[in-house]
Amino acid sequence: MNLHDITVAVEKFFQDHPLNTVKDLGNLRIFDVPLIAVASAHDPLFERMRMDDAVGPLHKTPQEWLEGARSVVSYFLPFTLQVREANRLNGLPANEWLYGRIEGEAMNVALRQFLLQLFTDAGYAAVAPILDNRFRVVDLKSNWSERHVAFIAGLGTFSLSRSMITKRGSAGRFGSVVVDMDIVPTARYYTEIDENCSKCGACIPRCPPNAIDESGKDNVICWKYMEQMKILYKPRYGCGKCQTAVPCEAVIPGKSFT
Repeated sequence: MNLHDITVAVEKFFQDHPLNTVKDLGNLRIFDVPLIAVASAHDPLFERMRMDDAVGPLHKTPQEWLEGARSVVSYFLPFTLQVREANRLNGLPANEWLYGRIEGEAMNVALRQFLLQLFTDAGYAAVAPILDNRFRVVDLKSNWSERHVAFIAGLGTFSLSRSMITKRGSAGRFGSVVVDMDIVPTARYYTEIDENCSKCGACIPRCPPNAIDESGKDNVICWKYMEQMKILYKPRYGCGKCQTAVPCEAVIPGKSFT
């Protein structure tokens, strides 16, 4: 099994999947087809994630999640145009975005479970760290960062708002699975952690709680605002203003790929 085989299987899984449609919003489709990449489980950047200036010592390596881990499959789920367009207005999050954030995560979980079954059926062991009972978040830092894993796998780089900018932009969700199968890693097309960000600053005025400035994003301010959204829109929450109506919403600014 290679990346092409996995991509074909995932695309087939996504076709007309009921969890990717919101009936309450006129059968709104949440995600477009995922962008998938692979990292070697032995990539030295996984150890780098333990440093205080990265994620921190809490972050686990692939081998700590799965003995004998060989590869990490990472993916980006881009929000559809309908979800993105709805959230381009200033102010509070659009209803479409809120459904995309919560109901969309149910689809994300289903994809993780599908990949686990795909590898298991092929005779391999696999773990989705986010679904594992060892997964933890302490002081706003997790022991498995989907965004950092995506960077290692070659999906994209960080932005001023701390979103990830992929070839399909930044508006979407990430997921990953660790597997004890050798899969050829995806070549990173960048070298810097924020290489895809043009530093245009468009995300700064988009942030309702003013958590972003020229130096980056204050995660505590962002988190406190999201806690308010949880109360306001329970059982849903979200924001995503820094990922919409910005040049990196659906592309890498100034770059094109064949």
